[in-house]
Amino acid sequence: MTSISLPIFGQGSQPAEEDGVELDYLAMPEEMTTYRMPTISVDLNAADLAQAKTALQQLEQNLAKYPATSQAIDLIKLDQTNRQFVDELLGEGEVSMLCKGAQTLRIQESVLAGVWRSQRLDAQKQIVTDTLEVGIIPQAILQTTFAGAAEHIDTDMRALPDGVMNAPPLLAELNAKIAEYQPGAEAHVINLSLLPQTEQDLALLEQRLGKGAVTILSRGYGNCRIDATATRNVWWVRYFNSQDTLILNTLEVSDVPNVACASAEDIADSYQRLQEILQVYL
Repeated sequence: MTSISLPIFGQGSQPAEEDGVELDYLAMPEEMTTYRMPTISVDLNAADLAQAKTALQQLEQNLAKYPATSQAIDLIKLDQTNRQFVDELLGEGEVSMLCKGAQTLRIQESVLAGVWRSQRLDAQKQIVTDTLEVGIIPQAILQTTFAGAAEHIDTDMRALPDGVMNAPPLLAELNAKIAEYQPGAEAHVINLSLLPQTEQDLALLEQRLGKGAVTILSRGYGNCRIDATATRNVWWVRYFNSQDTLILNTLEVSDVPNVACASAEDIADSYQRLQEILQVYL
């Protein structure tokens, strides 16, 4: 007797449907960001790296003292060798931020979660400030994102465009949550993916909320794009899978969405990792 081996699970493990329809499985992300010890390409001459050593020892102290407030570390005066060393040692973590205004503020989380590299650029794209900061989120984001933002949303529903169905009650809900929100309070999230929204609904929401100056990208399983609106404490958060397909679309009333923030546990872990790195390279 000839035996036929079939897989117990997965594709081919179950008989085909009588109508010929086959299950279409959602592809899972293929890669995940994990911590790796940084690789340094510069010539490690301790005498040449005195500036970097001073900055990184101060970073170590700031991590150790967290959550006590610490002063940002100025990197603007580092020479080329020291800057390259710091660049390679810190690397790029999962979260990037861009704040547009009179000057562009570019913020990158390092491979050490909760350690943020902030660079301010002038009109000629030249770096005018370059600092390191430890925290759940950079202070500049908390201080400037909604400076001058609208305190409430226009809810005049006269002469609405054709096709608008469910946006008006959502705007009223957002206004109520904005009015009662206090810094540090739990976020209020509206899941647009679970609600029947027309293109006209989404366009009205975007138009009434306005566009803010801050955009955040968090990379993990796929991408999460977070846009500040021009209305106080309202963020538009979109999650994409590894195939860049929108899988979750939300509006959030909060200081900053949690997906963009580090945690106290992250910072404690970063302190231990930096100690290990400094033992190897300095």
